[in-house]
Amino acid sequence: MKERKPTIILGIDPGTTVMGYGLIRITKKPELLQLGVLRLRKYASHYEKLKIIFESTQRIIQNYNPTVCAVEAPFYGKNVQSMLKLGRAQGTAITAAVTSGIEVIEYSPKKIKQSVTGNGNASKDQVCSMLGHILKEDITDQVPLDATDGLAAAVCHYFQMNSAVSGGKSFSGWADYEKQNPDKIRK
Repeated sequence: MKERKPTIILGIDPGTTVMGYGLIRITKKPELLQLGVLRLRKYASHYEKLKIIFESTQRIIQNYNPTVCAVEAPFYGKNVQSMLKLGRAQGTAITAAVTSGIEVIEYSPKKIKQSVTGNGNASKDQVCSMLGHILKEDITDQVPLDATDGLAAAVCHYFQMNSAVSGGKSFSGWADYEKQNPDKIRK
């Protein structure tokens, strides 16, 4: 029997000051491969930052050969200029992945938090703590929370692609789950 190649998921939390990323390998359970940040504050030019994001993302892809890239989608804020810059950073990371032949999936920050912690309004510290529990790694003091946000995107994608309970379906709540799965409910 041929052994299956493990899936590697790259998660990215785009940013123009700090870009967080995390990689997990899936064999039977998710395992932490790498966690880090790309510090961009020292570059004065926004365009130079985009170049660094592109080159660094491609280098990460070349080093770890992920099969998919999960990217945190920008959230809507009040500062239009910040949103524009964040969208450019996200687009640059996506372009680096796509030109490397990697599938890209976007998740909202709320979806990522919900998937990892069960609470779409969880704090960054709660997400980090739960990631440590899920991956059985002590990551709380290793890197900035931007890195764990990137890692959370990867773990979110793992849960979305391997939803054993839902069989890939989505539910609006417990009542909806019960309605769609009467055979799985014990009374």
